[in-house]
Amino acid sequence: MLLYVTLGSNDLARARIFYDAALAPLGLVRRRQDDVEIGYGAENDSRCRLWVVTPHDGRVATIGNGSMVALAAENRAEVDAFHAAALAHGGSDEGAPGLRPFHAHFYAAYVRDPDGNKLSAVCERPE
Repeated sequence: MLLYVTLGSNDLARARIFYDAALAPLGLVRRRQDDVEIGYGAENDSRCRLWVVTPHDGRVATIGNGSMVALAAENRAEVDAFHAAALAHGGSDEGAPGLRPFHAHFYAAYVRDPDGNKLSAVCERPE
Protein backbone atom coordinates (compact mmCIF):
# COMPACT_ATOMS: atom_id res chain seq x y z
CA MET A 1 0.00 0.00 0.00
CA LEU A 2 2.70 2.54 0.92
CA LEU A 3 5.25 3.56 -1.69
CA TYR A 4 7.59 5.39 0.68
CA VAL A 5 7.71 7.35 3.94
CA THR A 6 9.42 10.71 4.48
CA LEU A 7 10.68 12.07 7.80
CA GLY A 8 12.04 15.58 8.33
CA SER A 9 15.43 16.39 9.81
CA ASN A 10 17.24 19.58 10.76
CA ASP A 11 20.67 17.90 10.70
CA LEU A 12 21.17 15.32 7.95
CA ALA A 13 24.70 14.46 9.06
CA ARG A 14 23.42 13.54 12.52
CA ALA A 15 20.41 11.74 11.03
CA ARG A 16 22.66 9.68 8.73
CA ILE A 17 24.68 8.39 11.68
CA PHE A 18 21.48 7.46 13.55
CA TYR A 19 19.63 5.86 10.63
CA ASP A 20 22.64 3.98 9.25
CA ALA A 21 23.05 2.29 12.63
CA ALA A 22 19.40 1.85 13.65
CA LEU A 23 18.19 0.48 10.31
CA ALA A 24 21.08 -1.93 9.69
CA PRO A 25 19.71 -4.66 12.01
CA LEU A 26 16.48 -4.58 9.98
CA GLY A 27 18.32 -5.11 6.68
CA LEU A 28 17.80 -1.53 5.51
CA VAL A 29 20.75 0.27 3.92
CA ARG A 30 21.46 3.80 2.73
CA ARG A 31 20.93 3.87 -1.04
CA ARG A 32 21.05 7.60 -1.82
CA GLN A 33 22.34 10.74 -0.21
CA ASP A 34 22.77 14.35 -1.22
CA ASP A 35 22.60 17.75 0.48
CA VAL A 36 18.83 17.58 1.15
CA GLU A 37 17.86 13.92 1.52
CA ILE A 38 18.96 10.43 2.47
CA GLY A 39 17.16 7.35 1.12
CA TYR A 40 17.04 3.88 2.68
CA GLY A 41 15.82 0.60 1.27
CA ALA A 42 16.02 -3.14 1.78
CA GLU A 43 19.24 -4.84 0.79
CA ASN A 44 17.41 -6.75 -1.96
CA ASP A 45 15.36 -3.77 -3.24
CA SER A 46 16.86 -1.01 -5.37
CA ARG A 47 14.15 1.48 -4.32
CA CYS A 48 14.34 3.82 -1.36
CA ARG A 49 11.30 3.29 0.86
CA LEU A 50 12.29 5.55 3.76
CA TRP A 51 13.54 9.09 3.16
CA VAL A 52 15.03 11.47 5.71
CA VAL A 53 14.91 14.99 4.29
CA THR A 54 15.28 18.65 5.02
CA PRO A 55 11.84 20.20 4.45
CA HIS A 56 11.29 21.31 0.86
CA ASP A 57 9.76 24.61 1.99
CA GLY A 58 12.98 25.58 3.82
CA ARG A 59 11.29 25.77 7.21
CA VAL A 60 12.36 23.89 10.34
CA ALA A 61 11.47 20.19 10.44
CA THR A 62 9.02 19.35 13.22
CA ILE A 63 7.57 16.08 14.48
CA GLY A 64 4.01 14.94 14.01
CA ASN A 65 2.07 14.39 17.23
CA GLY A 66 0.59 10.91 16.90
CA SER A 67 2.79 10.02 13.91
CA MET A 68 5.05 6.97 13.89
CA VAL A 69 6.79 4.76 11.36
CA ALA A 70 6.68 1.05 12.18
CA LEU A 71 9.37 -1.08 10.53
CA ALA A 72 9.11 -4.85 10.08
CA ALA A 73 11.65 -7.08 11.80
CA GLU A 74 12.22 -10.72 10.87
CA ASN A 75 12.77 -11.78 14.48
CA ARG A 76 12.90 -10.47 18.02
CA ALA A 77 16.69 -10.23 17.96
CA GLU A 78 16.40 -7.64 15.16
CA VAL A 79 13.99 -5.61 17.30
CA ASP A 80 16.44 -5.73 20.19
CA ALA A 81 19.37 -4.75 17.94
CA PHE A 82 17.38 -1.88 16.37
CA HIS A 83 16.57 -0.48 19.82
CA ALA A 84 20.15 -0.79 21.08
CA ALA A 85 21.64 0.79 17.94
CA ALA A 86 19.13 3.64 18.00
CA LEU A 87 19.94 4.49 21.61
CA ALA A 88 23.69 4.20 20.99
CA HIS A 89 23.51 6.65 18.07
CA GLY A 90 21.55 9.58 19.45
CA GLY A 91 18.02 8.18 19.73
CA SER A 92 15.87 8.19 22.83
CA ASP A 93 13.80 5.39 24.33
CA GLU A 94 10.03 5.42 23.88
CA GLY A 95 9.47 1.78 24.90
CA ALA A 96 11.99 -1.01 25.46
CA PRO A 97 11.73 -4.22 23.43
CA GLY A 98 8.98 -6.51 24.61
CA LEU A 99 5.61 -8.05 23.92
CA ARG A 100 2.71 -5.66 23.49
CA PRO A 101 -1.02 -6.37 23.99
CA PHE A 102 -1.99 -6.01 20.32
CA HIS A 103 -1.76 -9.77 19.77
CA ALA A 104 0.10 -12.75 21.24
CA HIS A 105 3.28 -12.31 19.17
CA PHE A 106 3.49 -8.52 18.78
CA TYR A 107 7.07 -7.85 19.92
CA ALA A 108 8.12 -4.22 19.48
CA ALA A 109 10.51 -1.47 20.53
CA TYR A 110 9.93 2.27 20.22
CA VAL A 111 12.47 5.09 19.83
CA ARG A 112 12.71 8.70 18.75
CA ASP A 113 15.38 9.79 16.31
CA PRO A 114 17.56 12.83 17.13
CA ASP A 115 14.94 15.12 15.52
CA GLY A 116 12.09 13.65 17.60
CA ASN A 117 10.46 11.44 14.93
CA LYS A 118 9.00 8.29 16.46
CA LEU A 119 9.94 4.88 15.06
CA SER A 120 9.28 1.31 16.03
CA ALA A 121 10.54 -2.07 14.98
CA VAL A 122 8.02 -4.91 15.19
CA CYS A 123 8.27 -8.68 14.93
CA GLU A 124 4.94 -10.51 14.75
CA ARG A 125 6.41 -14.01 14.87
CA PRO A 126 6.52 -16.28 17.90
CA GLU A 127 10.32 -16.19 18.12
